[in-house]
Amino acid sequence: MASFVGDEVLESKLPEIHQSDVKKAVEEELNDCPIDEVRLTVPVTDDPSEPALTFRTCFLGMIACGLLAYLNQFFWYRTNPLTIGSATAQIIALPIGKLMARTLPKRDIRVPFTKWSFSLNPGPFNMKEHVLITIFAGCGANTAYAVHIITSVKAYYHRPLHPVAGMLLVQTTQLLGYGWAGLFRKYLVDSPYMWWPSNMVQVSLFRTLHEKDKRPKGGLTRLQFFLMVFICSFAYYIVPGYLFPSISFVSFVCLIWKDSITAQQIGSARNGMGLGSFGLDWSTVAFLGSPLATPLFAIFNVFAGFILFLWVLVPIVYYSNAFEAKRFPFFSSRTLDSTGKTYNVSRILTDDFDINIGAYNNYSKLYLPAMFAFIYGISFATLTATITHVALFHGKTIWKMWRKATSVAGQLGDVHTRLMKRNYEVVPEWWFQAVLVISLALALCACEGFGRQLQLPWWGLLFACAIAFFFTLPIGIIQATTNLQPGLNVITELIIGYIYPGRPLANVAFKTYGYMSMSQALLFTQDFKLGHYMKVPPKSMFIVQLVGTIVASSVSFGTAWWLLTTVENICNTSLLSPGSPWTCPGDEVFYNASIIWGVVGPRRMFTKLGVYPQMNWFFLVGFLAPIPGWFFSRKYPEKKWIRLINVPLILGGLGSMLPARAVHYLMWVAVGIFFNFYVYRWHRKWWARHTYILSAALDAGVAFMGVLLFLLLQNKNINGPEWWGLGDDHCPLATCPTAPGIKVKGCPVH
Repeated sequence: MASFVGDEVLESKLPEIHQSDVKKAVEEELNDCPIDEVRLTVPVTDDPSEPALTFRTCFLGMIACGLLAYLNQFFWYRTNPLTIGSATAQIIALPIGKLMARTLPKRDIRVPFTKWSFSLNPGPFNMKEHVLITIFAGCGANTAYAVHIITSVKAYYHRPLHPVAGMLLVQTTQLLGYGWAGLFRKYLVDSPYMWWPSNMVQVSLFRTLHEKDKRPKGGLTRLQFFLMVFICSFAYYIVPGYLFPSISFVSFVCLIWKDSITAQQIGSARNGMGLGSFGLDWSTVAFLGSPLATPLFAIFNVFAGFILFLWVLVPIVYYSNAFEAKRFPFFSSRTLDSTGKTYNVSRILTDDFDINIGAYNNYSKLYLPAMFAFIYGISFATLTATITHVALFHGKTIWKMWRKATSVAGQLGDVHTRLMKRNYEVVPEWWFQAVLVISLALALCACEGFGRQLQLPWWGLLFACAIAFFFTLPIGIIQATTNLQPGLNVITELIIGYIYPGRPLANVAFKTYGYMSMSQALLFTQDFKLGHYMKVPPKSMFIVQLVGTIVASSVSFGTAWWLLTTVENICNTSLLSPGSPWTCPGDEVFYNASIIWGVVGPRRMFTKLGVYPQMNWFFLVGFLAPIPGWFFSRKYPEKKWIRLINVPLILGGLGSMLPARAVHYLMWVAVGIFFNFYVYRWHRKWWARHTYILSAALDAGVAFMGVLLFLLLQNKNINGPEWWGLGDDHCPLATCPTAPGIKVKGCPVH
């Protein structure tokens, strides 16, 4: 590996020092990174002769990106969505890359009609290739947010949408952020004070995977362990995924008290508090993300928020009948009218897809189940709590880092920045600007063309871009130093809901352009910083991320369009056959949000004109909530556990409550505590060696069996044997209202 201070010079000056001590002294002199965690984790050496953007990188990265994009979009429509992260590709790519290095021919191949050539096998499979493959795959690790809009239009509103308009919407919302990232990269990437804490996990995992792996006595290699768990997970998922879906939502209370609405509201795994419920399905456990990769303090914070919200606040509101809560289900993401029936949005929409005020006034105000309404209140509180928490706990640190990052000294960087600038060409600024201009032009075509099906005018698009541009740098600084990212989704739909009410697609398109372009910019920047630490050429990083985003967006759109046009009654739970997995819990929430913020609008929901003006107090509650913890952490500095109380995490962890259910939180917490407390404390070597691999293998096994079941059986409307275990949690009364006189099909009338 290359080093930029001569070892021979130091050895001649310090003959009495052992050679290993000399090397240590060299490393200490070179490693001037100001962040302790980075200095202890990231190597300060580089070999610029190692190839990075190779045939192996492109081949494995393209396949992994497309496959993850397909699987994640495919599973998003199912009752138990499963997100397969890039860690799965990261682990699988290593043995395949090494196999390709051993078997592929080493001769050069010339590209026809050009002077370019490349080698199928440029040498041993190295860490830089592995990093690029993982980043390539990571582009497909999440569903494209704009696909929610397409699903809402086709599956819920049942309106036409031109496929080219949909494709442009998905592509441009994913690509616009690259322009912001290019403008701010000197602050968020080059500065040593912007260190992106979550990257330390990736750096550690890469170094672990590339160390020599000897099979321990009586044990397995990491690859053998992965294959064993993968096979078991693959084989087992046929039970909850097809033969016995009910074991994903087991509700003991409902099996005992079959005729009590209150008991089923308390015990239902899907539509209640979930007391006594559990699920024997990895997709249930990992609904919120893998608990094995979540720090223990974060698990406890999220669990505390879950208890305070679903087991304390919501029952008090519901059983005291605040906001007429008993007229509606205890736990639901549906929008409702005054009679307790699903809100018939078609009654208040014109043919031009705008709100008809007269029809709205003659029909009903929009009502929400108490839990759904308070989820919005909690989201208001999360926004202000994040601001207060960051200001109190990290304000001085961020301010110091900001001053250093923008100073001349900060821009010179540390050892990692010097190595990157010395060994590799930077990405030209015009690359980013070209992506920004082209994406913006295509976005204008999507919004203003195709009969303006998206409803968002040109000024709305530019306003959304202005919001994203304004917030990218400050939120990027917060995330790069604290690992917290305050979301813009609620605030953007609130703003456009007041400015341009009555237009649901304009609202969600504005939210997506404003929120996702910022989010994509920070995702791009975070990956760029990972490549910075791993000494990957910046131009290779840019190419991989750009191509990966285009591939992932195209595959996500194609998968969604295919399912929406081929799966009969997809997302319509009232018409789906028993046992059908195509219930679209996440898209139902997005659709209902478009009604709340877009059709009816915040003015008719959260002011005196609506039912829920009290939700605005949550802005103040969130702003004040972190202050007691900050005060006591300063008063009792010896009690370090106080600083682990994270109010934004307590509140923000509830952001997945819809579409997630109680059982998802309970199983996520139980498995997370078992592995990250018990196993970590008493079997630390096993935890360090196997935990991340276990998570990736479980994800992969469920994913491949889920796709196989769909292609062979469910695609032909064969949804499993007709028996008791084909149902959900067997709590049919949990969705019933308890107010007198409300009539709902299948429910007793009080």
